Amino acid sequence: MRHVGRTSLVDSAIRELRQEITSGVWPVGAKIPTESRLAEALGVSRLSVREAVRVLVHAGLLTTRQGDGTYVTATDESEVAFKRRLDRAATMDIIDVRRGLDLVAARLAAERRKPADLDDLRTALGRRTAAHQAADLDAFADADVEFHLSIAAASHNPVLLDLYRGMSEAVRETVRRDHCMERAVLGSDSTHEDLYEAIESGDAAGAATIALTILNDQERDL
Repeated sequence: MRHVGRTSLVDSAIRELRQEITSGVWPVGAKIPTESRLAEALGVSRLSVREAVRVLVHAGLLTTRQGDGTYVTATDESEVAFKRRLDRAATMDIIDVRRGLDLVAARLAAERRKPADLDDLRTALGRRTAAHQAADLDAFADADVEFHLSIAAASHNPVLLDLYRGMSEAVRETVRRDHCMERAVLGSDSTHEDLYEAIESGDAAGAATIALTILNDQERDL
């Protein structure tokens, strides 16, 4: 009977901790309270809290840093599962999926973009240009992902934006592996600037075509 009771307490602690995470009380990057504080707040033993945290670490919602504490790394277990699947995916499979997402995002962004969206796109492009001038590959990849996420945001389709956010790390790794920055440094690639101009001018067909050109170039260079 004690085993059943202990399991129930652990399950209860898991539910409480998961609720704090998914509700945003503890956002991504936040350090959660110590075992002793959680045990006191939840009315369970420190052992029950420890087991609950271990379960959520395995689920990908938390990560423990030795000597530092435990931090929130995700708020949605389905998002974690999706990211793990992408980690195992072939690069060409990711590009195939992006063809669908980028085409729709570019077309909708050209149709729905607002002045604030164009500001975000220009900012991302500026960071991308500064990064390739500094030959900073990490910053270049970050800015490139920011640019494409900004296009998804400009589509004003929250489902599309969530899907793109879920793929952002895989997109970043693709940019790091191809020769996108090298082409930009040599001045032989203006496709991202062209994509911005198509979105700014409301040219939905042109934006979609350029978005596909960018992915075709990436596929060729990988």
